[in-house]
Amino acid sequence: QVQLVESGGGLVQNGGSLRLSCAASKLTFSIYHMGWFRQTPGKERSFVAAISRSGGTITYADDVKGRFTISRDNAKNTVYLEMNSLKPEATAIYYCAARLEAIGSDYETMNYWGQGTQITVSS
Repeated sequence: QVQLVESGGGLVQNGGSLRLSCAASKLTFSIYHMGWFRQTPGKERSFVAAISRSGGTITYADDVKGRFTISRDNAKNTVYLEMNSLKPEATAIYYCAARLEAIGSDYETMNYWGQGTQITVSS
């Protein structure tokens, strides 16, 4: 079955950086648009960034623009999220997701999800 496995999470200080990876298996990765979402307890999953199957189209949530960078390597079946100037409010579980139909920011329309990786930004 399809697997999306995130890695790279952890504890980082305010203003620090982290790079998340999401490796896909049993999925024709190159035909899926990929996205990153995050969730904190008691809140809905929220959109962070998305990238089209070719990497030619990228979108970001307003609060991460200029600080986060999404990228993908179709040869490695992996999508990345480079996060810089992290703030305590970025503390959340970060999930990668795959969507076949189109690039999107609505978590309810994603086809596959990873298990998530915890990011904690200390103040």
